[in-house]
Amino acid sequence: MNKITAKEIAQHLLTIEAVELRPDQPFTWSSGIKSPIYCDNRKIIGQPAVRKQIVEAFCQYLVSKLSDIDVIAGTSTAGIPHAAFISQTLDMPMSYVRGSKKSHGKQNQIEGAQVAGKRVVVIEDLISTGGSSLEVVDALRAAGAEVVEVVAIFTYGMDRARAAFSAQQVPLHTLCDLDTLLAVAEEAENITAEQKQLIEQFRDLY
Repeated sequence: MNKITAKEIAQHLLTIEAVELRPDQPFTWSSGIKSPIYCDNRKIIGQPAVRKQIVEAFCQYLVSKLSDIDVIAGTSTAGIPHAAFISQTLDMPMSYVRGSKKSHGKQNQIEGAQVAGKRVVVIEDLISTGGSSLEVVDALRAAGAEVVEVVAIFTYGMDRARAAFSAQQVPLHTLCDLDTLLAVAEEAENITAEQKQLIEQFRDLY
């Protein structure tokens, strides 16, 4: 299969409305932030053709790094299905990381493959500020893992996320980013140049 590009992924995300742009009617995030963009990559798992393309794009990126990876780890909950598809395709062990330890049983925060002493790639669906992804990194490191990289489907490209990943010394790679998606949306006349600028200005606030 030919290399799947960031532009193709942007087209998929817009087509299935995993990413919606509403500069004139902002969304309210759970944090209370009024945003002209909303991303729900969970929609991908309900679209087999798009899901296949996303998984293939992940695998195309990771296949050259397999000698440096022992475990694929998904973030709970949105990263879990993608990590499962990727680990199945690449025939690799998988784990997933909860936001916190269970309050019962063995009180595990990390389930699946053992990560102590292992080189782990974290699979995430979305990078906004980077906080939740880096909490997963912290949990894996505390369990004795070496986190090789975080790989995500989409990023808003916020400065605070770049700074956070840099501070934690964690490489980040995303299959698609906001700049690519906005260029595709403008080319398809889904948004105007002025609306594109409004969204960019919002992103640059963070």
